[in-house]
Amino acid sequence: MHQIHLWLGIVSGLGVFIIALTGALYTFQNEIQDLNPNRFVREQASVIKAPSELSEIARSALPNKTLHAIKYNGPKRSAEAIFYHYNPTYYYVIYLNQYSGKVLEVKDMNKDFFRFIMQGHFYLWLPPQIGQPAVAYLTLCFLIILITGMVIWVPKNLKMTRYRIWFKWNKGTQWPKINFDLHVVAGLYATIFALIFAITGLVWGFQWFSASYYKAIGGKKQLQYSDTSPFYHKKDSVVSNENPLDKVWTILRREYPQAASLEIHHPETDSSAISANANNCYGKYWKTDYRYFDQQSLKEINFKHIYGKYSDADRSDKLFRMNYDIHTGSIFGLAGKIFAFLMSLLIASFPITGFIIWWRKAKAKRRPQRL
Repeated sequence: MHQIHLWLGIVSGLGVFIIALTGALYTFQNEIQDLNPNRFVREQASVIKAPSELSEIARSALPNKTLHAIKYNGPKRSAEAIFYHYNPTYYYVIYLNQYSGKVLEVKDMNKDFFRFIMQGHFYLWLPPQIGQPAVAYLTLCFLIILITGMVIWVPKNLKMTRYRIWFKWNKGTQWPKINFDLHVVAGLYATIFALIFAITGLVWGFQWFSASYYKAIGGKKQLQYSDTSPFYHKKDSVVSNENPLDKVWTILRREYPQAASLEIHHPETDSSAISANANNCYGKYWKTDYRYFDQQSLKEINFKHIYGKYSDADRSDKLFRMNYDIHTGSIFGLAGKIFAFLMSLLIASFPITGFIIWWRKAKAKRRPQRL
């Protein structure tokens, strides 16, 4: 167990450090980005512009790009026109005044600081096809390191307990002892939270882990997202003169009058359903209602995957949908984020303190013995 803990730690240490540090830096991205005045508008009594109107304005501001979605963020926040495409890769957000239609900012998200941090957290700044599996395997190594660490560092008897449960420092304590305690004592306390970070991270890392985890907690629905409409027929025509996106938006506004955000997705193909979602809690996502409508007939579609209405989710679905909010600490609001931030910094320190312990022992073994 000690050898596994040691060598996995040496091999994965730099990667774990980057993942933990970028995770800590990303924690408050919503709060920091809210310092941008273009994310806010003055609430007005005038009529809010429909998705079709904002889409036309956004496409004029950013031509020759694929419009992915229109997102409304409440009466006091600017609407967002989200342009996203994988190949060629680009990601833009246009902030719009939903009352006047004025373009407030065209932002290239690939040049955003927090986008850069997220790319490090997800891909180690490598191409996704290389970085994503690399991060997944590093996270798996980190999970094994945590388990082996508990085995070798948990006190074996009462005498050792007093040296493991708290720091025994005084004025004369030398830095090797301080470094050792920061790795072992702090590590034992942080392990339970580090396990949560690792497990929730692995849900995105491997499909087999995600499926096994969901099944283990009792899940029975599909995990893979699908939005192909079962009602699609080429000969069908829209049953109303109103724009389909506007109609869906009207339905959501009526059913979710207090929503923190309403997001309407443009169908990617003729057979795709119109995907929409309503979130009643800003900064948290697990209670979001996901809705789907046939773009021709506007019939609502109930898919069998877990991303549907919150009221239709059972306990296992809710727990799985909490994954992002648990991983970021936002499940407990600002206090949870602060705790996740501090814990991520502590986890980032473990590869450093562990390496120092190993380096000192290796150096001592190489030192010539006195005769």
